[in-house]
Amino acid sequence: MILTVTPNPSLDRTYEIPALARGEVLRATVERMDPGGKGVNVSRAVAAAGHRTVAVLPLGGAPGALVAQLLAGQGIDVAPVPIAGATRSNIALAEPDGTLTKINAPGPELTPAESEALLSALRAHDVGAAGDWIACCGSLPRGLAPQWYAQLVERAHAAGARIALDTSGASLLAALKERPDVVKPNAEELATAVGRPLATVGDALKAAEELLTYGARSVLASLGADGQLLVSEAGAHFGDAPVVAVRSNVGAGDASLAGFLAAGGTGPRALASAVAHGAAAVQLPGSVMPSPADLDPGAVTVSADIPLDRPLSEPAP
Repeated sequence: MILTVTPNPSLDRTYEIPALARGEVLRATVERMDPGGKGVNVSRAVAAAGHRTVAVLPLGGAPGALVAQLLAGQGIDVAPVPIAGATRSNIALAEPDGTLTKINAPGPELTPAESEALLSALRAHDVGAAGDWIACCGSLPRGLAPQWYAQLVERAHAAGARIALDTSGASLLAALKERPDVVKPNAEELATAVGRPLATVGDALKAAEELLTYGARSVLASLGADGQLLVSEAGAHFGDAPVVAVRSNVGAGDASLAGFLAAGGTGPRALASAVAHGAAAVQLPGSVMPSPADLDPGAVTVSADIPLDRPLSEPAP
């Protein structure tokens, strides 16, 4: 089973538009409404792959009720933690060339009691069996200190579960001390964590190796169009796959993490699954998660021969 924890979920509205013009009336050609948040997306991708998943998340107000309804409609077990504030609503504007403009609301402020209720929700589920994963993903809402993820990692390990962490900044650095089993930064988050710019795949490899010294047991680094790295004490592998056209990159990293965990969460086979899921996700509209029919495993290349000198198409500052 894969249980996800999303401290700051959202109701996401995506509009596909011909072009973004400031100050003009824009007419969308496609409109979508999806449950959002990084952990939520991981659960959606896991469910789409036919695996059992439970989504733990704080929900409040009418947007929260709609998020729960949409998740249940996708066959996902929802474990809501009731909060007084309303779940945030986000807006994304997608252009034909793949450019995405996002407006993310700040979300509610959780009380100390709500924070503890979210941490304690892990006890209500039978996690800890062989193969179980807890994926903790996304930014922290107001009211939760940067150390909150570290507490969650500690409790997950105490329950006997493996834990995957996808967050950034101070929250990531604090949690590394508790030795999460895998962390999944993108290139920008990786650069921020080590405090220096990344210009090549080799730079990203060195940064991932540095996160191991901070406490991560393995690092799954998404480099966007330049592929993905998996780095652990067992070694490093690089994976990529061709993408003909990018339709939306919303949730692509979350789909990658879901593919990685669903394939066992370790080794080249899991990396190949992560790459296949990420490549499929960017070719789908909005934050639609790929199903097995969308995947093209044969297009994925995974190798221990890492292209160290390959420039990153979007260097991380």
